[in-house]
Amino acid sequence: MNTTFKMGFLSAAIAAGLTGCGSLQLGSAQQDMVDALASQLEISYDVQTNTGAQDGMACQAMGAEWASCNTILMTVVNDGEAVSGNDWKIYIHSIRVILDVENKDFTVKHLTGDLYELTPTESFKGFAAGEKVEIPLIQEYWTLFETDFMPRAYVVAGDAEPKVIESLNTENVDAFVSEIDGDLYKRVPEDKNILATAASRFAKNSNVAVLSEGAIEASIIPTPLKTRHMRGELNVASGFAINNKALDDAQLDAFEGRAELLGVNLGGDIALDINVDANAFDGEEAVSGAYKLAIDASGVKVLGFDSVGAFYGLQSMLALMEKGDAEILPWVAIEDAPRFEYRGVMVDVARNFHSKEAILRTVDQMAAYKLNKLHLHLTDDEGWRLEIPGLPELTDVGSNRCHDLSETSCLLPQLGSGPTTENFGSGFFSKADYLEILRHAKARGIEVIPEIDMPAHSRAAVVSMEARYKKYAEQGDLVTAEEFRLMDPMDTSNVTTVQFYDKRSFINPCMDSSMNFVNKVIDEVKAMHDEVGMPLSTWHFGGDEAKNIKLNAGFQDLNASEPVAWKGSIDLSQQHKPFAKSPMCQKLIEEGTVSDFGHLPSYFAERVSAVVADKGIENFQAWQDGLKYSKDASAFKTENTRVNFWDVLYWGGDASAYDWAAKGYDLIVSNPDYVYMDMPYEVDPKERGYYWATRATDTRKMFGFAPENLPQNAETSLDRDGNGFNGKGTVDYKGGFHGLSAQLWSETVRTDEQYEYMVFPRVIAAAERAWHKADWELDYQAGKQFNQDTNHVNKDAQLQDWTRFANVMGQREMAKLDASGINYRIPVPGAVMQEGKLHMNISLPGLPMQYSVDGGKTWADYSAPVAIEDASKVRVRALSADKQREGRAVSL
Repeated sequence: MNTTFKMGFLSAAIAAGLTGCGSLQLGSAQQDMVDALASQLEISYDVQTNTGAQDGMACQAMGAEWASCNTILMTVVNDGEAVSGNDWKIYIHSIRVILDVENKDFTVKHLTGDLYELTPTESFKGFAAGEKVEIPLIQEYWTLFETDFMPRAYVVAGDAEPKVIESLNTENVDAFVSEIDGDLYKRVPEDKNILATAASRFAKNSNVAVLSEGAIEASIIPTPLKTRHMRGELNVASGFAINNKALDDAQLDAFEGRAELLGVNLGGDIALDINVDANAFDGEEAVSGAYKLAIDASGVKVLGFDSVGAFYGLQSMLALMEKGDAEILPWVAIEDAPRFEYRGVMVDVARNFHSKEAILRTVDQMAAYKLNKLHLHLTDDEGWRLEIPGLPELTDVGSNRCHDLSETSCLLPQLGSGPTTENFGSGFFSKADYLEILRHAKARGIEVIPEIDMPAHSRAAVVSMEARYKKYAEQGDLVTAEEFRLMDPMDTSNVTTVQFYDKRSFINPCMDSSMNFVNKVIDEVKAMHDEVGMPLSTWHFGGDEAKNIKLNAGFQDLNASEPVAWKGSIDLSQQHKPFAKSPMCQKLIEEGTVSDFGHLPSYFAERVSAVVADKGIENFQAWQDGLKYSKDASAFKTENTRVNFWDVLYWGGDASAYDWAAKGYDLIVSNPDYVYMDMPYEVDPKERGYYWATRATDTRKMFGFAPENLPQNAETSLDRDGNGFNGKGTVDYKGGFHGLSAQLWSETVRTDEQYEYMVFPRVIAAAERAWHKADWELDYQAGKQFNQDTNHVNKDAQLQDWTRFANVMGQREMAKLDASGINYRIPVPGAVMQEGKLHMNISLPGLPMQYSVDGGKTWADYSAPVAIEDASKVRVRALSADKQREGRAVSL
């Protein structure tokens, strides 16, 4: 994260420089100054090195975490008339901590999160027309992907209206970031990741055969428990006559909407019987969502264990059909039931907001692929996204980001949102919006799980309630002002969170008013669920990362007697655990209510679980680290306590998951290195995403994940540096896990289009693993070791399974995503020249591919190897299934 900060600083510095000389006078025309700077500054960034420590830079002395730092060259060009004066500031978004700026004309100050203030010094003399200034920035860690650079730095001068610097007001990072080439994609010199190129993609795809239509005609996604494919086919061109005895009106409407989207005729005479009979199921099939589907000459029969099962049976029928050619169904007999009860997708709408329409489209796809839990991460430091009747400040203030240094009208800008609210940095679901999402989900068998993250990641709530406190305090009504206050005003703790916020990122767990807030919010959310007949059955507490990152393993005391070279040196005596300087929390510790400050987050979780249980909500859910100081699941008052398990496998998560399950928690596999969809698709600096857990997770990797035998994955995948690791379970746990969830965090995802690009198509691979346990997945066995040298996994069976899945996706499912308006990621094809001919392939066979011999000016369809005289200008790309969108083009 520190890299972006540095970059931001640079851009700020440059912008500052541009205003230094010439014809415009700040004192007389502050707005003219702002307008000129915003319109004239051309800012660009270039990664110089990612291995500062190895290059001799004093990363440790500068206090870089893990003594790791890099250099970014920020270049600013004044593309206009000269500008004079230094009474202005530039505010920069940067996800990396800036350690130093090698330019005496500027100073930089960290405000909060990723926002920095760049100010010209007295030595700054201004920029002449057309002048270029270079500003090297030293920042923490590394910069490996272009999306590490955040857009929309902005200019402020006095009372003038802030303006975004136009050259950075774009989602096209290519416009202001130089290509990260050579070995700059490596995190450390030992990094063994293979850069994604046309040739490396071709090699990776080369073992995935293109299957005939007949070979996959009875294959559906997700894979059923049992399928019997019989000779014969049913022509349904004349249309179905529905005989429904299982679905309510909303469920039937949901099915009919999907059917009509795919071109299915529902006005004919082919029998489509839909029934429910729980007694017809036994064993592993006697669970919610189980169904039987029979297609033969007599028509189609769907029998569900419950109405959800009947709905899923219909989805499987539609899965056998092609978009635009939904006239023929193979004769099949399917018996099916879900692998996991919990098959989830988490969508973070807090860091950046995503529209109701995007969420509804996602719900439609979840239903099609039998996912049943929509986990909405509704609040975080960067935004509160749900209207709560009676607490208007949460959305009036906490859902908006703008330039208000007092933060009484909005939160300060973050993550590239700039100074105004006219983007997805701001926004919220009104009560009506949320009710619509609930109804839409209910009709499709999907539970909506609201997450109100606490006690950490709560800055939007804390700031909003401080604005509320101030409002009522100024009216002299201190009782009302204090009712929902979330911070102890006497708390002087020096804390830095993972995203570089201070103590205002935390709800104080020691205040009665914090519990008032919890009760109020749960009551209002519960009332919304009750209004649509979807009782609130799960409350997600969040609970993650309630810590001071400066007290973690990457730092050491600068006064250490025997310092190590691989840690950053800081003054640890000035760092505190959260709430350590809160008199209210000190009192709880002194009284023995809580053993120490580290246990306060888990103590708060237990208190909230009691509130949840008292309100008749049976499931309490959290990220597992928020509960780590509780004894076990018995410490919580609800019927069930669920944890989203998000430890990285190669950092010990392959073993610790079983310890959590053995303690009685319903474990939901949520590992960042396999099912976080904010990670890049491949090792290519032009892909979007964070990469702290893994350098890349594509659809194939997610498909190959073994969620219940976590050690197994060490044999089939690598760590974030492209190295092998050992997987070995240590807990003799015999039970299974409760579920699987794929996560989309939104720090780098600012638009709906970017959101869908990151989620689709790989979420469908997560749906496959959540619904179906493959034959190549081995049962967990404590003590059994896996690594790159073992050969326990049947990799031929895994490849055969992936080949089938990839062909069904490329030949059938991607067209359905097109019809649904989903802006999925189009894979970049592989390509090589062999004996004078261009050979191309793609990860999802069936998607159309094209090539250009003139550098991308004209394009031709690719169907077979083609002779090329001059390969120097060859470029390749793929298209969406409907050929309406082009994927990213690359050279050979």
